[in-house]
Amino acid sequence: MRWLAKFIYFKILGWQVIGNTNVSKDSIKKAVIIAVPHTSWHDFYIGVLLRSVLNFKTNFVGKKELFVFPIGWFFRAMGGAPIDRHSKENKVDAIAKLFEERDEFRMTLAPEGTRKKVKEWRTGFYYIAKKANVPIIMISFDFANKQNKISEPFYPTNDLKADFKFMYNFFEGVKGKISEYS
Repeated sequence: MRWLAKFIYFKILGWQVIGNTNVSKDSIKKAVIIAVPHTSWHDFYIGVLLRSVLNFKTNFVGKKELFVFPIGWFFRAMGGAPIDRHSKENKVDAIAKLFEERDEFRMTLAPEGTRKKVKEWRTGFYYIAKKANVPIIMISFDFANKQNKISEPFYPTNDLKADFKFMYNFFEGVKGKISEYS
């Protein structure tokens, strides 16, 4: 199926991958992956194609209620991991525990938390990476240039402001599918 994903991604859709194209060979078994900007449902299939093209397994978390039969098997096959959103456990701690329990876990999310335009990202992904002691990998969804740019792994420091400035700079000029939400 990888050949089909490559054919669709490169030939039919005309996309390209730039930056850290060796991400799947870097043996990074655990990471928080942020995909920016998240402006449309189109980001989903581009992301699924990209992970197939790179042969790079990724994961996501969702409320445990989504993981019941029959659709639960599909979400797990796509890399989903259930979390209990109603427990008293801190969500950062709960997700960091997933990293601890698994040999391989690359959680992908959109730090905006919505497809609409935001002034600032949510910080949960940052604190998850710090708590789990895993790097952040940044992936752009640049629809204007039909490019997915992939960063080198970045380990958060103890300077949230400087780290966010560094990450925001990586996505400078990137336009999502709905450019006014970028």
